[in-house]
Amino acid sequence: MRVIAGSARGVKLATLPGGDVTRPTQDRVKEGMFSAVQFLLEGARVLDLFAGSGQLGIEALSRGAARCVFIDENRAACAVVRQNLKAAGLYEKASVAESSAERYLAACRESFDLILLDPPYKNGTVAALLTDIARVVAPGGTVLAETEYGAPLPGRCGVLALKKQYKYGRTAFARYEADAPDVPGSM
Repeated sequence: MRVIAGSARGVKLATLPGGDVTRPTQDRVKEGMFSAVQFLLEGARVLDLFAGSGQLGIEALSRGAARCVFIDENRAACAVVRQNLKAAGLYEKASVAESSAERYLAACRESFDLILLDPPYKNGTVAALLTDIARVVAPGGTVLAETEYGAPLPGRCGVLALKKQYKYGRTAFARYEADAPDVPGSM
């Protein structure tokens, strides 16, 4: 696994041993995800939930995001994220917290332009978290959620509207966009 593009392009990233703790995003899925948001990354505030190795947030930082918060409830995963951030030269643009996504979102007092999540499949996690995610996404922000293909997802959840689903074999990702702020004088 490596960083695909940007300032850290080609940097190899460590993963946790065994496939029972994390499931790294395939390169072709990652390329699709970042093609979908390529013009939104410069200066973005990013949240990487279920960070695993940190590859999604690191890719965002490498491509110009200003800052990324990495959340994972597994202590070993958080250690791997820190190791990968150092290897990519992006450690100073990040913070890593050991927490469940639910607990972090409940306590979060900031907003993010881009939220990335790749939770365990088959648990309905994305649909269950969308209400809390909608509370921390910035107006006009984007959420990219990796799921198994066919996972039931709502078309709308609060300020979030499902814009598109992308399919890659048995894997898919959904793109949600938050309502843009009202601009005075526009109709």
